[in-house]
Amino acid sequence: MYYIYHIIGKKIGVTNNPIYRLRVKQGYKKEDYEIIEKSKNLEYVSERELILQDQYGYGRDEVSYIETLNKRKKPKQKSKFKQVKNKNLMNINPTDQTSTFPSPLYGLKKLLLENQGMKWETIEGVFTLDRETIEWIDKNANVSRFNDSRSYIYNKALANFMKFKDDKPTEQIRDVEVKDAIHVKPTIFDHIRGWAAVRGIYDSGDMKTQLVKLQEEIGELARSILKEDKAEFIDAIGDCVVVLTNLSELGAVHYKDTHISIEKCTASAYDVISKRKGKMFNGTFIKETL
Repeated sequence: MYYIYHIIGKKIGVTNNPIYRLRVKQGYKKEDYEIIEKSKNLEYVSERELILQDQYGYGRDEVSYIETLNKRKKPKQKSKFKQVKNKNLMNINPTDQTSTFPSPLYGLKKLLLENQGMKWETIEGVFTLDRETIEWIDKNANVSRFNDSRSYIYNKALANFMKFKDDKPTEQIRDVEVKDAIHVKPTIFDHIRGWAAVRGIYDSGDMKTQLVKLQEEIGELARSILKEDKAEFIDAIGDCVVVLTNLSELGAVHYKDTHISIEKCTASAYDVISKRKGKMFNGTFIKETL
């Protein structure tokens, strides 16, 4: 399935995985974008993307989505681009959304290291090439679809990384706002959400269907415990987590609350139980009552 998305006030685009591309890769939140259309027909969405870009008043892409995909499938040739040796000559080209570097991916880190300390200004703030920033750029850069001897990163995603890079892991887990913005790399929950989105679970499913699915998985978990089947136990635990991840996403849509996710629900529960006092009785922790 292909999705035509609209980043409010910025652009119209196409992707087959909106959660990963927009939330993980580009650093946007749910409220920053909307899905306008979806289709399994690649030619249709490629044509519609250009039409909608005109209708919404955005700049039309010079290369259509389908042409971009076909270009990526072609064997890559080594670029003839020569690396810049002089720090004063590296030209970073910032736009509202991206910063483009004059290097193909295979030589990007070397060029960035040669230009440590360089600063450039974007709509998301001023960035500096230090060790941490260089490592992040090297892992998250993309090949320019207009020129394979150039590469780029998304400014918002880098800004999110820079803002929260010094936070401790425990703070990241307990602070739901930090957890939203720290998506430098996709987590297992991001992969689950991407998998579910592509398969239409969020479009065609609802909380009731996922609740029934959860009950089925709990039944499988109960059977694995009674049978003392280790492999089935592991599989059932994982299946329950997958269903809970999807259930929380559908809950966010139902309640129109972007603060509902598996990470935030878990963090909220831990915040409560971490302060709870009590004692074990017959194999069960009994909390103290006031």
